[in-house]
Amino acid sequence: MSVITYAVEHLKVKHIVVCGHYGCGGVKAAMTPKDLGLLNPWLRNIRDVYRLHEKELDAIADEEARYNRLVELNVYEQCRNVVKTASVQQSYAKNKFPVVHGWVFGFQDGLLKDLQVDFPGMLRDIQKIYNLTDSSA
Repeated sequence: MSVITYAVEHLKVKHIVVCGHYGCGGVKAAMTPKDLGLLNPWLRNIRDVYRLHEKELDAIADEEARYNRLVELNVYEQCRNVVKTASVQQSYAKNKFPVVHGWVFGFQDGLLKDLQVDFPGMLRDIQKIYNLTDSSA
């Protein structure tokens, strides 16, 4: 979070990219319901993404397709986590930047998939609960 805060408040970045990748071992591990020791707290976040989207994911019969979709959903949810931050919200209210983007890289084809994150819509939706804009702005 300190990197995002510094980038937004001091470097005035215009865009933040959250980029995951297909073939992610962490996502695959999170899909396995077993104790993985020190990794458990890190995997909990990905498992929470699975829980939030359980119906959609469980409806995907092909294991690799389900796994790839969880990679995409995890990137989307991590974009949402970035949007929840005070520095991003306050800068956007004042400057109309940064904008958060979600991408997934494919090692097999070398392509980036843009998840078409609707940043203004996502910001509007989360601010019902996570409105951290400066009330004097």
